[in-house]
Amino acid sequence: MSDNQGGRFFVLSAPSGSGKSTVKNLIVERRPELVYSVSFTTRALRLGEVDGRDYNFISVACFKEMIKIGDFLEWAEVFGNFYGTGKLWVETHLRAGCDVIADIDVAGGISVRKIMPEAVFIFMVPPTIKELHQRLKGRRTESNEEIAYRLKMAKIEISRSHTYDFLLVNDKLERTICDLEDIIENRRGLAIAETKSFWDTFFAGS
Repeated sequence: MSDNQGGRFFVLSAPSGSGKSTVKNLIVERRPELVYSVSFTTRALRLGEVDGRDYNFISVACFKEMIKIGDFLEWAEVFGNFYGTGKLWVETHLRAGCDVIADIDVAGGISVRKIMPEAVFIFMVPPTIKELHQRLKGRRTESNEEIAYRLKMAKIEISRSHTYDFLLVNDKLERTICDLEDIIENRRGLAIAETKSFWDTFFAGS
């Protein structure tokens, strides 16, 4: 779908611990015209979650039928549960003139790129790998082994982020939001193709 047919689609990806949920929530709160793409999942509803706000909760049979008819931009199975970004859901909102932002991992983002190359792909990280490590430790929700695994996965995601358009560095939250707004409004920001010196600094001392 091209821009003149409706809204624009933004894909935001980041390693675990980068602050993606906080940034996503704030940008949607500040920009009412920006709609968050609510993913579909087969996992059970958790305490405090609302169907249609946090996820679209559906049965395994329904999810598999959506796969069969090609109604996912991307999907994955994680620890026995299915998660996916609804193609019709996104396209309906774009045709209505809404800008849509989706929270998708890098593997999913690469899949979306094949279907919607006109989308804007944004990869977000903290300023350094050490900072990412500290943020993961600060959550106090994972063991040292789990943190090591998440850091390993972060490096894999970073190695695949060259397929994205922009790099968003989440250092100071207010500045991060302003930088993201500049990408959304003007498609202006730190291009992935120009980030070699950043990555050298990012991994320094790791």
